[in-house]
Amino acid sequence: IYVFFFIMFTLFILIICTNSTILYLIWIHKNLHEPMYIFIAALLLNSVLYSTTIYPKLLIDFLSEKQVTTYSACLFQFFTFYTLACSEFLLLAAMAYDRYVAICKPLEYQTLMRKTTVGIFLVVAWLVPACHVAVLAIASAGAKLCDSNIKGIFCNNAVYTLQCERSRLITIFGVVALVDLSILPMLFIVFTYTKLFIVSHRSCKEIRKKAAETCLPHLLVLISYSAFFVYDVSIARPLLNPFIYGLKMKDISKHLNKLLSQAKIISCIKT
Repeated sequence: IYVFFFIMFTLFILIICTNSTILYLIWIHKNLHEPMYIFIAALLLNSVLYSTTIYPKLLIDFLSEKQVTTYSACLFQFFTFYTLACSEFLLLAAMAYDRYVAICKPLEYQTLMRKTTVGIFLVVAWLVPACHVAVLAIASAGAKLCDSNIKGIFCNNAVYTLQCERSRLITIFGVVALVDLSILPMLFIVFTYTKLFIVSHRSCKEIRKKAAETCLPHLLVLISYSAFFVYDVSIARPLLNPFIYGLKMKDISKHLNKLLSQAKIISCIKT
């Protein structure tokens, strides 16, 4: 048990530290205050919040003889879990649109991707999933329970197994939420990147290089996230984002190397 606790605790600390480091770099460097990096920062912030939804309770359960929680606390975890999970699809869709405009319509980029537009995208990415999931959480709160043992390590859609009968509202709105928050954003992302790669393939070498440098990290995150989302597994996923963006995005990587160099110099001086 203590071995599992140590592994989970180490993962949690790594997730918080790596994501927070990239967030800090984006915050302090003005040349990173661009739409693409703002969306990356939002995605990394999501990973931090996402992890704090799961890990603290998981770590407490490892050290407890009985894993006990209230139904209301379970529904709150359900709400935050799916709100943050679904918002990542919308953030990735916004990032796909940003890259499409930057590469396919560079002359219109400043007009189309103003600060107001970016702000609207961020609000929509967080508010729309919250409203969708809130309906499911509220409907579940009023459901009659026939079981008290949840079949899972945290409160995801396993909360439905506690209910005597799943209401028609939950079933129908669950499908609506799945389509609105997962399938449609995914189709938009696939369509956008397909069109972007077609355009970049027909363009000069410099455009193809730019497309590869900026779009590859987004696609890696999308693929890893989608794979984990399908199986409702979210233990390791937030750890991947900072490494992908920190190593693949040239500007972030440059500032990260500078930060590590400064830390090394300070360490040498102290010793």
